[in-house]
Amino acid sequence: MSEDLYNFLIEAKKQTYANENVKKAQSSREASFDYEYKNNKMKYHDTYFGGTRFMGEEIVYNSLNEPIWGMNYYGVTLNETLSEDAMDNALRPALMLVGKDNILPVRGPKEYINNGYKYTFKINGDLDYFEGVETIFKDEEKIYVLKCHGGTIKK
Repeated sequence: MSEDLYNFLIEAKKQTYANENVKKAQSSREASFDYEYKNNKMKYHDTYFGGTRFMGEEIVYNSLNEPIWGMNYYGVTLNETLSEDAMDNALRPALMLVGKDNILPVRGPKEYINNGYKYTFKINGDLDYFEGVETIFKDEEKIYVLKCHGGTIKK
C-alpha cells in the first residue's frame, strides 16, 4: 500500500474524531455521526452510530472520488457506569497518537497510559487487509473493547 495512504490516514485521523476540537460533518444517514477530512489527493469520511455501544465505517476516496480503502469497527463500553463522555476522555488522547509507533495507523498506538486508563491496540495484517482489537483498562478492569477490520477497495 502506498506511503501516501499511510501518511494521509495519520493526517485524517488527527483532524477528525480523535481531535476533540474538530466539528462533526453533516450527518450522512439517519442518526449517524460523521467526520470528514480532505487534502488535494484524498478524502476521508468516518460515519458511526451509537455511543457506549457503537458501530462505524471509515472510507478513503482518491482524487476521482473513488473509494480506495475502508475499515469497519464495533466498540462496546463494558462498564455501564461509564458515560460516552468518560470513554471519549480515555480514548481520544490515545487516538491522537496514531502513527507514533510502528503499527498501522488505523487506530491508536500499541499502548498508552493516561490518568489511570491503559489503552492497548493489537493488529494483524497490513493496510491492504487487516484486523485489530482495541481495549481500555481502568485500574486493571477491562472497561472497553473495539474490533476493527478493513483494507483496500478495488473494483
